Amino acid sequence: MTSKLMYEFKRKLEELERYKGRGTELITLYIPPNKNIADVMSQLRSELSQAENIKSKQTRVNVIGGLEAILQRLKMFKKPPEHGMVIVSGVVEENGKQKRITEIIIPPEPVPLYKYHCDSKFYLEPLKDMLKDKKVYGLIVLDRREATIGLLRGKRIEVLDYKTSNVPGKHRQGGQSSVRFERLREIAINEFYKRVGDAASEAFLPYKDQLEGILIGGPSPTKEEFYKGEYLHHELQRKVIGLFDVGYTDESGLYELVEKAQDKLHELDLVREKRLMSRFLKEVVNDGLAAYGEEEVRKYLTMGAVDTLLLSEDLRLERVKYRCPKCGKEVEVTVRDETKKKMVCENCGVEMEEVERKDVVLELSELAEQSGAKVEILSTESEEGAMLLNAFGGIAAILRFKPK
Repeated sequence: MTSKLMYEFKRKLEELERYKGRGTELITLYIPPNKNIADVMSQLRSELSQAENIKSKQTRVNVIGGLEAILQRLKMFKKPPEHGMVIVSGVVEENGKQKRITEIIIPPEPVPLYKYHCDSKFYLEPLKDMLKDKKVYGLIVLDRREATIGLLRGKRIEVLDYKTSNVPGKHRQGGQSSVRFERLREIAINEFYKRVGDAASEAFLPYKDQLEGILIGGPSPTKEEFYKGEYLHHELQRKVIGLFDVGYTDESGLYELVEKAQDKLHELDLVREKRLMSRFLKEVVNDGLAAYGEEEVRKYLTMGAVDTLLLSEDLRLERVKYRCPKCGKEVEVTVRDETKKKMVCENCGVEMEEVERKDVVLELSELAEQSGAKVEILSTESEEGAMLLNAFGGIAAILRFKPK
């Protein structure tokens, strides 16, 4: 699924989550891909007959209306879509007014269960789980003094454990033979590696089915000794996908390890976003092929000058079109999400009517696609994604050329 489609899916869930209903009037129906539509309709007709017994007239009318709306939608399907579908229906409150909505959601992953659910809000947890980044990597950085164990979960780095060693320095104390000193030192190193391996195994085994791989960082020959010594649990040992030279073995070493492992993690969004922002910042510093801010980026999009459009998924702006009911003049303005703005026609002095409202991320994405520009939607969970939103207003572009 493209970042644009995932963004649309996330925004749809945010919208549905805001809705509230009375009592248990809001219906959510999860239909997995292998479910027989006729069986679903049969159950809904049974629910429909039971709804006739609801004492509250308003609740009865609303629940029956929701069930009938879902049954009408199901008539369009001979079988569920490839991933199944989720149908929501009910009377919801919006801006102090009530309205009935019925929507079919085709999720990015297969619907995991069959469920008919009534409540005062829509049941969205299984859909929200689909937004979570499923990729998890184990991280170990170590030298002979210390070791840090962590997870790269999606775009976040989590520290799980930290160990220090009792390995003596390379210079022996007086009275010890060099052979005895080296033997004791090797024993201490081996014991430390074993402690690190046990701690890492304990930390990673609960995630072994999710782990995409394990990265090990540190100076040479420490990381090679640790890997070749097979100190990890055998199920984890075979998940090691690379050894990398890093200068730090504390928490900052985990970040350095992810940086050094970019080629191994090139499909991971964290690295993709880092590369995109590095490319953009290089152009900004050199006063080259870069633009940021809505007005400037919108201008370059209309000129076909944008190569890659960079947008923050946390950008909550809408592009609203107003029209004068008297002279027909139209104007477009950008407002914060769900903001109502009074617009007066400059020609007639008459209050203008709102005729269209679009999410800015989707609207700019469509403009970009019309000119063949690539669209990248960055999350704020990564440092680079947060920089795009906070330093550049969440809208930026790498240009093909810079018109004079």
